[in-house]
Order: sequence, then structure tokens, then C-alpha cells
Amino acid sequence: MKTVLCFGDSLTWGYNPDGPGRHAYEDRWPSVLGAALGSEVTIIAEGLNGRTTGYDDHLADCDRNGVRTLPTVLHTHMPLDLVIIMLGSNDMKPVIAGTAHAARSGMQRLVGLIRHHEYSFDYDAPDVLIVSPPPLCETADPVFSAMFRGGVEESAMLASLYRDLADDMGCGFFDAGSVAKTTPIDGVHLTADNTRAIGRGLEPIVRMMLGL
Repeated sequence: MKTVLCFGDSLTWGYNPDGPGRHAYEDRWPSVLGAALGSEVTIIAEGLNGRTTGYDDHLADCDRNGVRTLPTVLHTHMPLDLVIIMLGSNDMKPVIAGTAHAARSGMQRLVGLIRHHEYSFDYDAPDVLIVSPPPLCETADPVFSAMFRGGVEESAMLASLYRDLADDMGCGFFDAGSVAKTTPIDGVHLTADNTRAIGRGLEPIVRMMLGL
């Protein structure tokens, strides 16, 4: 049995822009990935709305800093064979960080935490798969447009920055923007078809990294 942790934000939680609310369980990308991989793999979906790579949101109702919360999550679910990280969209908010390079730095820190965490019982550190989220798009929604001001241009840089980081750190890489697009309803989130597409797109590389 292999165990995969999916560490992400609202795109992993399954935020439904048509709702608002949450996509049906079977439409969320971790669920689609798990169904495709079969019973030999356990998928743990750890998505939190608003989660950042490593930055504080001082107006949040919970701790959304991925760097601060990841060690507890790793310890909760060990042993793990693979951690998939899809974060960076919320880093595009000007009040959070506002740049793709800041998100890259946060992602680098997350990978380091996974590699050097003190796992109990001599468990090995899991492999890491970095996923760049689909770039933000223009929206007529005044709240989201203001919240992510400048994010469309910055988020378009994430895939190339994350790809280079994955090469440098010996991680797997997948560009979710190659199979899915954000919706202009709010410019950030995914329709059911697009979140399912990410689950299907991840299957081949996850199979390879797990040795299935």
C-alpha cells in the first residue's frame, strides 16, 4: 500500500465557484487521482482555502501558512511515499506576497521541510511532486479582481519557476495549467471539469514516482 499526501489550498479542497461551496467528492482532483490509481494507493487530501506556501494572512480565521502547518501534517500522516504540493495562487495576493518569485521561495522552503523533517520510527522522507496551479485569469468579479490585483501576470510565471526549482531540488514536476484553466467567474478557481482534468493529468507521473 502506497500513501500520497496532497497538500494544497482551495483548488485541492474543491472550492466550487458556481456555488459558492464545495465540489462533489468525486469531482475533486485528489479523488479523481485516487480512483485512477486504485486500491493500492491511499490518497490524503489536505486542502485549505487560502493556504499560502509560507506567508501569513493576518485576516484569516485559521493558520494558512503552509510552512508553519506542514510539519504537523507530515507527522500526522506518516509514513508517506509521496507528497504532492500545489500552492502559490494565494501568494499572488498583494497583501500576502504578490509575486511569483515569493511563491517559488515558499515552495523551496516546503520541499526542504519534507526532506529534513524528523520522521518517527526511522520512516524515510517521501518523494515530492511540485505542481504549479493553473494561472489566474481576468474576472469581472470586483472582490476577487481587487484581492488578486496583478496576479494574472505574476501567476503566469509560476510554471517556469517551479519547473526550474523541481530540477534543482530533484523533485517531480507537473504543470496543472497544461490540462486545466481557471474560470472567469472569479479568476482563481476551477470548474468541476477542470479539477477532474488535474486528477487525470497527474496519474501518469504519480504512477511513475510510486513505481506502480
